[in-house]
Amino acid sequence: MDCVFCRIRDGEVPTHVVLDEPDVLAFLDARPVFPGHVLVIPRAHHETLPDLPPELLEPLFEAVQRVSVAVPLAMEAHGTFVAMNNIVSQSVPHLHVHVVPRRRKDGLRGFFWPRQRYESDADAATVAERIGAALAHPY
Repeated sequence: MDCVFCRIRDGEVPTHVVLDEPDVLAFLDARPVFPGHVLVIPRAHHETLPDLPPELLEPLFEAVQRVSVAVPLAMEAHGTFVAMNNIVSQSVPHLHVHVVPRRRKDGLRGFFWPRQRYESDADAATVAERIGAALAHPY
C-alpha cells in the first residue's frame, strides 16, 4: 500500500502540520479550495468512515470540531465548510475530513454538485424508510 497520507504521517512527505496528536493529524491541503483548507486524518490507516473503529470516532471528530473553530479565527473567515467523501470522489484512500474556511460571497456554491428535489412527498418518505431500515440492520 502506498498511501500519501500515511507517508505524510510518517514524515516521508513534507507538509504543514497544524495539529499533531496521538490519534489524529491535521495539515494544510496541498491543493486548497481556499487558503487555510485543512485535512484532518486518523493516524491509523482507515479508508472510509465505516472502517473507522468506534474508539477513534471521538478523537477524530473532536479534533475536527477544534479545527473548525480555529480555521475561521486564523483566516478571518465567517465560518467553515466541513466535508468528507467515502469512496466516490475520495482522491486519497485514507479517511480525511476537509475543513475549508468560508466567507460570504466567496464564490463557492453550497455543495459541489447540483441540488434537486424529490418528485413527491411519497418519494421522500420511501427514501427515508429505506434508510431507516438500513440503519436498523447496519452492515
